[in-house]
Amino acid sequence: MRKFLEAIAGFAVTFGTMFKKPITEEYPDERPRVAPRYHGRHQLNRHPDGLEKCIGCELCAWACPADAIYVEGADNTPEERYSPGERYGRVYQINYLRCIGCGLCIEACPTRALTMINECEMADDNRADLIWGKDKLLAPLQPGMQAPPHDMAPGSTEEDYYLGRIKPLPSSEPVPGAAK
Repeated sequence: MRKFLEAIAGFAVTFGTMFKKPITEEYPDERPRVAPRYHGRHQLNRHPDGLEKCIGCELCAWACPADAIYVEGADNTPEERYSPGERYGRVYQINYLRCIGCGLCIEACPTRALTMINECEMADDNRADLIWGKDKLLAPLQPGMQAPPHDMAPGSTEEDYYLGRIKPLPSSEPVPGAAK
């Protein structure tokens, strides 16, 4: 009789949970809520007029312990200006197969061009699609921004950009000398 009671006691947890309502996540129909300060995927930011903040210095790639970032810098020309400085990141890639999400690249960036945003869905079924280039990493253009290449804001200097003195352009006013 004692062994029978021990067996019934062993099933108490099973019987106790058998009639409870199941806890089911309805993913992907309902997106998961993440903490507001969650650092998910990377984003390359822009200045308020649309020029890229990345200056192609490669400090993020040097800081990455997993060697997940590849940056190839190039010089801006008067005809094609992508950032306010002398250089810009012509090629920028993050290999999410290698990235460990440590954030050291964010700390190394001198212009705050690279940040991590609150997006957690980066999975894919193809390994090649997990190497993200500038086309996926660049922040979308907001109202008042113009897609590079274009000149710096009239009357501004590189210092104005790095001190945050640049304002978005009125949507009806094109940037002088901008490529169309």
